[in-house]
Amino acid sequence: MRILVLTISDRAAAGEYEDLSGPAVERELREALGEVEIDRSIVSDEVADIVEALAGVGEYDVVLTTGGTGLGPRDNAPEATRRACDRAVPGIAEMLRRESLAETPNAALSRGTAGLSGRTLVVNLPGSVRGAAFCARALAPLLPHAAKMIEGKGH
Repeated sequence: MRILVLTISDRAAAGEYEDLSGPAVERELREALGEVEIDRSIVSDEVADIVEALAGVGEYDVVLTTGGTGLGPRDNAPEATRRACDRAVPGIAEMLRRESLAETPNAALSRGTAGLSGRTLVVNLPGSVRGAAFCARALAPLLPHAAKMIEGKGH
């Protein structure tokens, strides 16, 4: 399985801020999934930049974005993800919000979404290190089966 962790952050993209959530997501995935290929990238919060980054992800089975899911004026991950995806997978975002609500009421403010871009599953995770790691840990057990289903091999 090939996974891309895409951090969405103006400050990290500009080199003004060290990306901490991307490495946290990668650690959780490696711990849960073992030997998987994981790449990381950073993009600004501009919708066009996010859509462009997501347009070139066909070689990945899964893309997990981190950041840009809140209520702020520059939180554009859900809109960009919907533009980049062919089909919605609402159950994933619903599950992540439900699980996260057990940890913090702030999870209700997440606008994260999930969908399929061709044969690539794209899922928005929160930008906070704690929230991103928690959601990656909750999501990891589903990813192998999701990848099989996308390839037409799972039931």
